[in-house]
Amino acid sequence: MKAVFMTDQGRVRQHNEDAGGIFVNKDGNRLAIVADGMGGHRAGDVASEMTISQLKNEWESSNGILTAGDAESWLRNQIINVNSLLFNHAMSNLECDGMGTTVVAAISTNRFVTIANIGDSRCYLLNESGFKQVTEDHSLVNELVRTGQISREDAEHHPRKNVLLRALGTEKAVEMDIKTIIFEEGDILLLCSDGLSNKVNEKEMSAILTSEEPLEHKAGTLISIANEKGGEDNITLAIVEFADFSEGDA
Repeated sequence: MKAVFMTDQGRVRQHNEDAGGIFVNKDGNRLAIVADGMGGHRAGDVASEMTISQLKNEWESSNGILTAGDAESWLRNQIINVNSLLFNHAMSNLECDGMGTTVVAAISTNRFVTIANIGDSRCYLLNESGFKQVTEDHSLVNELVRTGQISREDAEHHPRKNVLLRALGTEKAVEMDIKTIIFEEGDILLLCSDGLSNKVNEKEMSAILTSEEPLEHKAGTLISIANEKGGEDNITLAIVEFADFSEGDA
């Protein structure tokens, strides 16, 4: 397995409210996470950083997650715990009132990937069938598309594109989507915040990920394109590649 994480403030924002990382547990399995924080001055980065810190600590001390069921249970339980942590912190700290964060997290093993998401940070999969988004955005605009009220083309420029229907930490109870997919040699996962997906289309993402460049170069190119197209938002991504074992581990 090879993996790279990268985040960039972008060209407009005063602060980077995104956070994330790629972490390895005691069994050598990876957890990749991207969180896009929100909720007023400095509260967004509190929410995203608390989320990453908590999930990182729990993952690095975990082991025995061998099946898809194990991975799904771990993600569900840990994200529920983080939701309570954020909600209680916001309730007891006035400056963090209303804070929350998106989260997309993927546990990758040598047989499968289990993905959980809340909000509009995304996970994409590149495999022999092509390149596709495997998460569903929890946003007002995506709901309008899903119910046939607007087209996908209309959604790209909708004035309420940033309105989320779900976020982590904003409510006492939280709903998340969890799914498990097959992960095979040569497959690539891309997790990202909307600072990337709003600027770089799927055709461009696929072309970069299928190139012969090293993973770090692919990540840097994706961020550069988002910045070249305006960079109005923070840009964060994680790439996980199921590489040939003879190439070594990264």
